[in-house]
Amino acid sequence: MASSGWTRREFLKGAGLAAGALVLGGCTRTGGGGGGDPLEEARRSGTVQVGIAGEAPYGFTDATGRVTGEAPEVARAVFGNLGVGDVQATQVDFNQLIPALNANKFSVVAAGMFITPERCKNAAFSIPDYIAPTAFLVPRGNPEGVATFEDVVREKLNVAVLSGAVEKDYAQRLGVPDSQVQSFDSQNSLLQAVVNQRAYCAALTNISLNDLVRKNPEAPVEVTKGFTPVVDGKPEVQAGAFVFRSADTGLRDAFNVELKKLHDSGEWVRIASPFGFTQENVPPPGVTTEALCAGS
Repeated sequence: MASSGWTRREFLKGAGLAAGALVLGGCTRTGGGGGGDPLEEARRSGTVQVGIAGEAPYGFTDATGRVTGEAPEVARAVFGNLGVGDVQATQVDFNQLIPALNANKFSVVAAGMFITPERCKNAAFSIPDYIAPTAFLVPRGNPEGVATFEDVVREKLNVAVLSGAVEKDYAQRLGVPDSQVQSFDSQNSLLQAVVNQRAYCAALTNISLNDLVRKNPEAPVEVTKGFTPVVDGKPEVQAGAFVFRSADTGLRDAFNVELKKLHDSGEWVRIASPFGFTQENVPPPGVTTEALCAGS
């Protein structure tokens, strides 16, 4: 993932009415940002609006018109515990989520957005919701035993990456020759490169690769165990979170309390597992929003 945006995700346009308590709505002004308490207003009305970008498996509208994905489902659980039963979703392009949040179009971004120093200048992030280790898509059985970029170098293998994504940078900085790095424009192209043996493996987050494999069960491939690349002695941690207006500290703090409860109880894994998330994606205590916002 490029630090300026989710270049690896395709924007999926769509709209519709979701079943049950989670629905897709239009852009309407919300409380907060103008002196009101957005949490109390949400409790009073029974409704809170969140922003999504229509990107599986993070937050999207499925074929039936239901808004779902890891972030909306976790948001539903958190707000339910906060006494807010109706979560409505507004879909915009990913790069418009923070501007729309700050324009009071919704109260929370629920789109799996990575915490970066640049984004932290314009909004407030929750505690990390998940971490996204790097992994490899490999032929079934992984005959070359690839688990890290160092293995790619040692075995002199070709690796496929998404154009503009951080995995290309990881590969190059960890010694993979440029001649062995192949760039593609879509996740499906990565899959085809491995299946057709144009590259031995493809590098991406384990979440995205698990989702890709789940959608292509006939493909003779598998996903390796996730890992955190260490480049120049620094772990390259990628963590996603929910996003709030900087002034809405009460809402963010209350949300953090309930989100941590979901992590600690194991309920988060139950909610997120249908979307390819596992216990491995639960952030460890040492991964903090403060450190990620500081770029450390």
